[in-house]
Amino acid sequence: MSDNLNRPPPEEIILYEKDPKTKIATITLNRPGHLNAPTIAARQRYAKLVQQANVDDEVKVLVIRGVGDNFGSGGDLPEQSELFSSNQDSSLLHEFEIPEEADVKYPPKDSYRYLSTLVHHYATTASGMRSLQEFKKISIVEAKGYCYGWHFYQAADADLVVCSDETLFGHSAWRYAGWAARMWQWALMMGLRKFQEMVFTGRPFTAKEMYECHFVNSVVPRDQLEAETHKYALACSRSRPTDTVMMQKTFFEVFKQNQGEYMGSVLAAWLESLLPMVKSDGELELGDDTFDKGLNNAVKDNDELFPEDWRLSKRSRKTVPDPEAEEITQLRSQLAAMQEQLKALEARLGS
Repeated sequence: MSDNLNRPPPEEIILYEKDPKTKIATITLNRPGHLNAPTIAARQRYAKLVQQANVDDEVKVLVIRGVGDNFGSGGDLPEQSELFSSNQDSSLLHEFEIPEEADVKYPPKDSYRYLSTLVHHYATTASGMRSLQEFKKISIVEAKGYCYGWHFYQAADADLVVCSDETLFGHSAWRYAGWAARMWQWALMMGLRKFQEMVFTGRPFTAKEMYECHFVNSVVPRDQLEAETHKYALACSRSRPTDTVMMQKTFFEVFKQNQGEYMGSVLAAWLESLLPMVKSDGELELGDDTFDKGLNNAVKDNDELFPEDWRLSKRSRKTVPDPEAEEITQLRSQLAAMQEQLKALEARLGS
């Protein structure tokens, strides 16, 4: 198992609070220095807290948000590096909360079961990957900055998504691994044509683009984000009895399963199990060489191969002017000038 000495305990990464008066609970991802990356233990805690909120009679709405400038950029890949390492002795028992001293032998790395056992576990709610799918109350994701990888999963699984206007959505794995991930759910929520563009180009989509393909419900400036999320949460908490919400969520779950949501997760797990058979054409891979070089450096170098406005990193992206935003700015300037002219005219008339 990876060394976790420098990683905070899950209780510090995943915070939880509830307000019985409003029946709004909040899960806060609290690891801003690492872009709110959940550790394995943090994902497990997240799954348990979602289930806890599902049972709790004092909870009707669950909000998921992140501390700092970003919702998050995915899981803790360095902690999971043994997945991609050539080390034949690595064990993944910790992903199942099985202690290393238990009388359990994990399948060998050269077996199909080595990856298959894990990624089929990812298709369950207990892994913390798709916990919101079986949540029978109302879930709201508050997105900002990066919404990549595991965090993008949560946005796809939530009932509602509120985001700031500078949010970027996507999955960096399409740039360096191309795993199936949970493509079925994203295709359903974004629409096939636009999602295929995201997958095949690997580019992140802006908040405006995600609003246009009906993935997010509201896009606001960053300084209005918390208030907008709270507005949605309060409305949801007051709109109907919790029993009715659970009935409606059961209907929506049947609808999603009829569309193949869980089948898509199982299919993704099966495809991910075949990763050792994927032959690289020279693209960036998550292997010993990449981790030896440094994941951040490798991803940065790979990012520079793409157009500036399609890069994953906010720092290296070229900002594309928004014609509508420019028009609004011009109109505001014109309005301000007219107001100054009006004041001057009133001053002359008054004298």
